[in-house]
Amino acid sequence: MRDADPDPGSGSGSGSDVDVVVIGAGQAGLSSAYHLGRAGLDHVVLDHAPRPGGAWQFRWPSLTYGRVHGMHALPGMELTGADPDRPSSEVIGEYFAAYEERFGLAVRRPVDVSAVREGAAGRLRVESASGTWSARALINATGTWDRPFWPRYPGQETFRGRQLHTANYPGPQEFAGARVIVVGGGSSGVQHLLEIAEVAAETTWVTRRPPVFRDGSFGEAEGRAAVAMVAERVRRGLPPQSVVSVTGLPLNEAVRAGLASGVLDRRAMFDRITPSGVTWDDGRRVDADVILWATGFRAAIDHLAPLRLREPGGGIRVDGTRAVRDERVHLVGYGPSASTIGANRAGGAAAREIRRLLTLTPATDRAPAGRTASR
Repeated sequence: MRDADPDPGSGSGSGSDVDVVVIGAGQAGLSSAYHLGRAGLDHVVLDHAPRPGGAWQFRWPSLTYGRVHGMHALPGMELTGADPDRPSSEVIGEYFAAYEERFGLAVRRPVDVSAVREGAAGRLRVESASGTWSARALINATGTWDRPFWPRYPGQETFRGRQLHTANYPGPQEFAGARVIVVGGGSSGVQHLLEIAEVAAETTWVTRRPPVFRDGSFGEAEGRAAVAMVAERVRRGLPPQSVVSVTGLPLNEAVRAGLASGVLDRRAMFDRITPSGVTWDDGRRVDADVILWATGFRAAIDHLAPLRLREPGGGIRVDGTRAVRDERVHLVGYGPSASTIGANRAGGAAAREIRRLLTLTPATDRAPAGRTASR
């Protein structure tokens, strides 16, 4: 790893009053903390995970660093010389730990934020079992890993086999000799399916929509178009879409082999779950020992509920990273900034905008300009 800029410092703050609280210490949170330090803003980073690494520390062992798509270095320090055969959880966890140490970020963990609500004198009150912080602004960088999405289907509670989600995926070894149904058309579902098929007795792939495979390179123009589509939903106050729903699945060598062998022979979504498997209304059935739900995640933003930031469409409407309903709140790693490179850029943008806000707004003001009046 290569050091770049001088240490900007973390400005961890004294006591419970700070300029900015950052919630989450993944790519989005660390990038934000880096830029807040360079901007000279007093801040603290709160992370509920037990150790550095963000959501990467919870990834399954078979997801090696060489199989990770689009991992961009954090600002100010490159990740170089990593062994592609090592688990990504180890490689990126060590990189994040070194990054925190290099820039003196002093992340406080484990701190599980339970609620952010209106505080005194125009401040935000950030509550947790580990303490309460009062902040003039907030960067929420909590990602999605803590909110796995489990669809509901008739008969689901009757299934006698095992049901688990990508969030609890242990790797392929536990599925040896089993009949496995993988649900979901994203990258994780495809990766799970391809490696489970090597050891399972039988695999079945089901998705709500036919998968779209992307052949060829995914360049800068395609990336901008994908980000623009996600950003448009967020501007309308709708929940962000999954990345694959916008970009499609990369048609790499492993996927081509899976298509040729029939492993990636997709079936339409089943209609009911039975004690022994799943059925379709046309009479088809598949018996199974395991149903693996690779059905994605939702934004982990329930702790922001007291601020009433959600729109009728279910999402938080943002302008850049700023929540439209409250200019003190910024969401980094949400919607168009959910990628690692997007989180890097968004962290810098959020820090700059917060610095302008705090410069223009005296700390004693009770109602920062631009906030929604009806609360």
